Amino acid sequence: MILAPDQEPPGISPVIGTWILSFLAKRWMTGRLRRLQSTISGNTFSYTRPTKARIVQAKAVQLSETKAGNLMGPVSRCFKDQLYCMAIVLAFLAGNAGAQTCQTANDMDPALRTAITTAGQRYFEMAVKGDTVSLRQSAIPGLASDFGGVQNTIQDHQPAMAGAQPSVKSIFLLNAQDATPNQRAEFWCGVFNKNGQTANSAAFYLDNLPPGKYAIVLIDANSAKGRTMFSEVLQQTGSDWKLGGLYIKSALVAGHDSDWFLAQARQYKAKGQMHNAWFFYLEARSLISPLPFMSTLTTDKLYDESQPLQPTDLPASGKTASLAAPTSTYKLTAVFPEVVGNDLDLIVRYESTNVSNTNVAYQENVNVMKALVTRFPEVRDAFSAVVARAVDTTGRDYGTLLAMKDIK
Repeated sequence: MILAPDQEPPGISPVIGTWILSFLAKRWMTGRLRRLQSTISGNTFSYTRPTKARIVQAKAVQLSETKAGNLMGPVSRCFKDQLYCMAIVLAFLAGNAGAQTCQTANDMDPALRTAITTAGQRYFEMAVKGDTVSLRQSAIPGLASDFGGVQNTIQDHQPAMAGAQPSVKSIFLLNAQDATPNQRAEFWCGVFNKNGQTANSAAFYLDNLPPGKYAIVLIDANSAKGRTMFSEVLQQTGSDWKLGGLYIKSALVAGHDSDWFLAQARQYKAKGQMHNAWFFYLEARSLISPLPFMSTLTTDKLYDESQPLQPTDLPASGKTASLAAPTSTYKLTAVFPEVVGNDLDLIVRYESTNVSNTNVAYQENVNVMKALVTRFPEVRDAFSAVVARAVDTTGRDYGTLLAMKDIK
């Protein structure tokens, strides 16, 4: 069968054709965003999360029915040029029907949207007041039983949020009713085009998510001290939306926003200081995204710009990197920027068997810091201090901070 350029394939409605094209665009993005998640978990977000509050997470292929506009032209051309592509797509969809789905605020019915928004605002007000008792009572059991991380992050950010005016920026509904725990979920929200994400889309990557319905609530809290990103993961329990995770972080680091860090990264790149450029790209990307497991059009663009600069002599994607010192060679597990007080410091984590012996651990930390600055002298220009953390096989660690001027 040959189709004319303006002829639609038989039995395929414009809505279904639009949905399939949106689906294909999302599948095209999967590999790229998986690489982004790998980079993030290895070098940035997993070490800079402002709270230890656990969130529940999942795996599957998300097939979101979204409003994608009139895109039947490209779909028709697909059938014209490759008549077999529809059969392949439909066969794949049949095997994935009922997988995770996502709805944006515009896709939700008003009652659901109001319920999620109201719950998110209520938990924000509790946090601003420091009412961690009520907040804990409103949490899912898994979080309520290990609430110390939430309490600490609320306490740390309370001064910045005092008197803040909240504005709900976005909400998303993640439906994982058919999820199998101990897997990986990829939720694709909003409209995607042939190039991937668009201005109002988002992708979420979550692991080990029990079946259920979850909501993401993103709130901007603006006060005299600047903007704070207040992000919640909610889980539906009966007719209630319980708190499943809380992330709070400032949109500024040492008084600078993402645009400033991006400009600095580009300057370091122009100077040939590729390690500094890489670290500042990471910080710029961290300040743009309110959640460590969230990807947007803006974060994707930063990823595309920064990825060619990723150093091969730093740990990444679970692989260690060797750092030679005069008396030993250390296996680095992570090197990343982090705010300490009002300064931007460089954190280095490495494998150690001497954590319990603090005298030996301290000296090894000093050795690592000296070796790191000797190998990458450019970091003296970019960071106020270095923090070395010796970590044993149980995860226990011992840290030491030295100002750059004291590392000789």
